[in-house]
Amino acid sequence: MSGDTTATGGTTPAPGANPLRDPGDRRLPRIAGPSGLVIFGVTGDLSRKKLMPAVYDLANRGLLPPGFSLVGFARRDWEDEDFAKVVHDSVKEHARTPFREEVWRQLSEGMRFVPGVFDDDAAFETLRQTIDRLDKERGTGGNFAFYLSVPPKFFPLVVQQLKKHGLSEGKGDSWRRAVIEKPFGHDLASARELNRTVHGVFANHEVFRIDHYLGKETVQNILALRFANTMFEPLWNRSYVDHVQITMAEDIGIGGRAGYYDGIGSARDVIQNHLLQLLALTAMEEPVSFDAKALVTEKLKVLNAVRLPTDMARTTVRGQYTAGWQGGVRVPGYLQEEGIDPGSVTDTYAALKLEIDNRRWAGVPFYLRTGKRLGRRVTEIAVVFQRAPYSPFDATDTRELNNNALVIRVQPDEGVTIRFGSKVPGTQMEIRDVTMDFAYGESFTESSPEAYERLLLDVLLGDANLFPRHQEVERSWEILDPVEEFWATGGRPEPYTAGTWGPKAADEMLARDGRSWRRP
Repeated sequence: MSGDTTATGGTTPAPGANPLRDPGDRRLPRIAGPSGLVIFGVTGDLSRKKLMPAVYDLANRGLLPPGFSLVGFARRDWEDEDFAKVVHDSVKEHARTPFREEVWRQLSEGMRFVPGVFDDDAAFETLRQTIDRLDKERGTGGNFAFYLSVPPKFFPLVVQQLKKHGLSEGKGDSWRRAVIEKPFGHDLASARELNRTVHGVFANHEVFRIDHYLGKETVQNILALRFANTMFEPLWNRSYVDHVQITMAEDIGIGGRAGYYDGIGSARDVIQNHLLQLLALTAMEEPVSFDAKALVTEKLKVLNAVRLPTDMARTTVRGQYTAGWQGGVRVPGYLQEEGIDPGSVTDTYAALKLEIDNRRWAGVPFYLRTGKRLGRRVTEIAVVFQRAPYSPFDATDTRELNNNALVIRVQPDEGVTIRFGSKVPGTQMEIRDVTMDFAYGESFTESSPEAYERLLLDVLLGDANLFPRHQEVERSWEILDPVEEFWATGGRPEPYTAGTWGPKAADEMLARDGRSWRRP
């Protein structure tokens, strides 16, 4: 028996148990057990700006074990000290929490670097020996996660090398896990092939597909907003909701990502993963629990009910930004960006109208849009409600009144806004739209962890709640592939000026339905 029942209904932890990891009390922090992390592609931007700082922030918050170890693998002629210096500089520049020398000293003692390329058998043998030594020196218990921060074309090679050199399977009670960055393929066929390759080496529960949007506090708050409150869920259906808009807008161009972005485009880069995941969380039924299996079950039900547009010329839009002004600065068009083929037809803007064929959402359109070089950086989910069936007010009293809306702001100003009509002070009955605002930064003293902090800790704990499973990935490609095939036969994307909100066809798509896009 693990412990004796107390008078308060709890349990006394068994000898040797760690009460801070007791899942029965979620008020206590979750602390990773003995473990280590290997990062392939450790010299890339993602590693320097996100992963290394996230590891330090976890250590600084006391959520990593004292013997935690970090191994970098890349094509560099570095020693362990060189790698530690790179991590140090990344942490100093990008970490969320203050730099503390004692935390850094303990963390840096477990840092190792293995030089090599992905088809180098000798390098993977060195990696295996390095991990074995860390087990003995640092007490990692044989528990290692392998983070593939590499171009997707190298995923199969790396996982096969891990298998070949005995790195993919733990010994005894130890575990090994693979962490894979998006994109998970570039269409349904490639996603299925990738899943077959990865699952030929790692079991399903050992594969963690990172979608960093699912690690954001505001995204997780969708579930709390819907299912922890009685005021919203009764209205969250076709009887009261007019439509839903999900937007991810960026005010930047492609930066130095020409080699990755050109040929991929905004729909594959954002809609297939981030926006369809947000749609699933917004539209899903209440899960029986919040474990990974129950969440996946409900998300898959919704994704399987998504109906593809039949008239794609009227219900899908793709665009490409041209030169314009952004923040008072003249910026080039996509075709003038360094490394871009002047004849490229890659979309930098994409919008879709989707419907969900189930009892809750029948007839309610979901409008998804994403783009680069738009008016401002914002990600939000807007649930727009129907107008009142009858209004006793004169039209002149309510001429400025719009539909009620509940807006979940994912970034940058995380929070929730409710828009509703209210009487203007005075002797006349004049009604105007007002907003009620909840902001994370003003309502909580705790600072929100960066998404990669939460997700890396979940990997080390084996908690897959916030990670898409392969069925979700494949179903998302099933939704998007026909759209991409249609676009491939449709000539060039529609141009739009940098700094605006996208091509005219996107506004026309909603105008045909008597609606318009929100201006965040």
